Amino acid sequence: MNRLSTERRARILNLLVEGVSMRSVTRLETVGINTVARLILAAGDAAQAHHDKVVRDIAGRRCIECDEAWSFVYAKNRNVRYAVAPPRGAGDVWTWSAIDADSKLVVSYLVGLRGEAWALEFMDDLRSRLEDRPQITTDGHAPYVRAVEGAFGGDVDFAQILKQYETAWTMNDGYWEATTQVRSDKKIVEGNPEWHRISTSYIERSNLTMRMCNRRFARRTNAFSKRLEKHSAMVALFFLYYNFCRKHRSLGITPAVAAGVDTEQHDLAWIIGLMDARAPKPNRPKTYRRRVA
Repeated sequence: MNRLSTERRARILNLLVEGVSMRSVTRLETVGINTVARLILAAGDAAQAHHDKVVRDIAGRRCIECDEAWSFVYAKNRNVRYAVAPPRGAGDVWTWSAIDADSKLVVSYLVGLRGEAWALEFMDDLRSRLEDRPQITTDGHAPYVRAVEGAFGGDVDFAQILKQYETAWTMNDGYWEATTQVRSDKKIVEGNPEWHRISTSYIERSNLTMRMCNRRFARRTNAFSKRLEKHSAMVALFFLYYNFCRKHRSLGITPAVAAGVDTEQHDLAWIIGLMDARAPKPNRPKTYRRRVA
């Protein structure tokens, strides 16, 4: 992998974060599938390390929106029992994410399951990155209530958006179509959140961006992840690119610059530099034995 030039590795990463599948990348760049796989793992490790290091001590009152996006690894939960030798982590997997409504910075993310233990781990990580009392809005997922209380205690303004779905089937040109009506109610759980800022619109839009720019989240395709490690690595790479490299259209700057955790927009060559900085140095001997002819 290190034999590839910086420009070529940057092109590969650019294709991956723009929603191109691994197989397509191998054909476009004429590289092996294992080369792309190793590049993803290395980029994911560097992305996770940089996020943990830099996205810290975020000051000010932040309006945080949280949600979880569904995907699966190797097979869906209902099909794992029929799979032949499924790998560790096979089945449904959820990507928890928290976004700052003002700067659009993804403050925290977690790849795991949807239970209460994962919700608490996610909220603990979010709490460790904020300095001041935040306002948090989530959907009606039950584990959020105890997770927010366990992580923040009483030092939070917390509200939920409760959505109700009603599906009605109608005949249209000889075909049955499902029309869904959605009703949203705001519920204050703790503290005194600003009523007009109780929303999950930004995090829902962020989930759409993640699905559009990460091929592994595309539904009804064969581009889903086959290993949990690569799925987590691609999620970390996408959020690093989103926060530090991708200029947000409504802001005109990157979310990291808007949030004050960075001072400039970076490119994919910068991510390659983060990877090279973490790469182990070659274990070469200091002296060589003289070869006798």
